[in-house]
Amino acid sequence: MKINKKIIMDSTTTDHHNQLKYCTTRLPYRQGRELKAVKVYTVASESGHLLVFGVPRINLQANLKTKLQCFGKLQSCVCITSDMAAKMELEAFTDVFAVQFERIEVARRAKRQLDAKQFYGGTLHISYAPERETQSELREKLLKRSQEVAHRTRRNHTDQPQPAKKINDER
Repeated sequence: MKINKKIIMDSTTTDHHNQLKYCTTRLPYRQGRELKAVKVYTVASESGHLLVFGVPRINLQANLKTKLQCFGKLQSCVCITSDMAAKMELEAFTDVFAVQFERIEVARRAKRQLDAKQFYGGTLHISYAPERETQSELREKLLKRSQEVAHRTRRNHTDQPQPAKKINDER
């Protein structure tokens, strides 16, 4: 009997899950229609695992799961409020859910569409949770990213116009 052992990376800090303040110092032409918080994500910090904060504590797991499945295939949706309460301060009367999507692109789109949106009277805050990835998931993610970069590099190289060859006229 083969046992699938999942190694979850232990992270002592949960600072990357805190919601950032909105940037109000941008020049008017760069501001956009709505205020945004500025945060840079690396390949390693993006993940198919998400933490969904701010879900009202009125047994909404099935509703949240249905909402998330609209974006793509969902592997799991688990309430981890008690685990997160031990690590950081949470908003009162809300639950935290750990969500895993099959593909990172789906998680990225779900995060972009649902972050800071209303959900049954609460405001959702969604953050990537790379600390919940296994080592094999991390390895696969980095390998996939390097393949994507190589493909784009090849495509951009073929799309560039080739320099004109000089024709030597012998007279």
